[in-house]
Amino acid sequence: MSINIAIDGPVGAGKSTIAKECARRLGYVYMDTGALYRAIGVYCKEQGINAYDEAAVTAFLPRIELEIRLIDGIQRIIINGTDDITERIRTPDASMLASKVSSYGEVRTFLLDLQRNFAAKNNVIMDGRDIGTVILPDAKVKIFLSADPRERARRRYDELIAKGQDVKFDDVLADLEKRDAADSSRAHAPLRQADDAVAADTTGNTFEQSVEQILEIIKTRV
Repeated sequence: MSINIAIDGPVGAGKSTIAKECARRLGYVYMDTGALYRAIGVYCKEQGINAYDEAAVTAFLPRIELEIRLIDGIQRIIINGTDDITERIRTPDASMLASKVSSYGEVRTFLLDLQRNFAAKNNVIMDGRDIGTVILPDAKVKIFLSADPRERARRRYDELIAKGQDVKFDDVLADLEKRDAADSSRAHAPLRQADDAVAADTTGNTFEQSVEQILEIIKTRV
């Protein structure tokens, strides 16, 4: 029987990087659920579908077949059997599209079985906003990862600057606070800590300290 670990938390908390490193050290598969929403948003845009029109996206879903393939241990997102969209979804625009389509109930339902089926076949660490509350409610370990908003914004700002983007810290902070409010108040699968999740605050931690903190929680429960 597979072991599933769910890590939820707000934007900028370091969920993806921490989860990916923990999975590597444990020999588990890391599943990037955000990539699925990015793929839908980007593919809709590429096909001329307005990703900000919920009815249009919902109507287009039957024409999208998403598949997760592990190639050399790396998750790839394949659309309709042959189109590897993985490299095309790592842009700021893709992030905004993902934020929008992930708020649509039909999109979340569309991806539910894909995520659960993948988790049923693998020892997996999965991160997102509703993994422990909706996607994997029976996960062996549930963690709610967070950090101070200004620290989360600083991490995101440093990441964008390192990528050569011209951004201002105050703008990054404002965007983060806007995303927090939207994620927590949306009608479908809002961000919240599962009742049986362990809270982990990484404010002030180095990356290594955060990884060790999460690994300790996992090891005491598996």
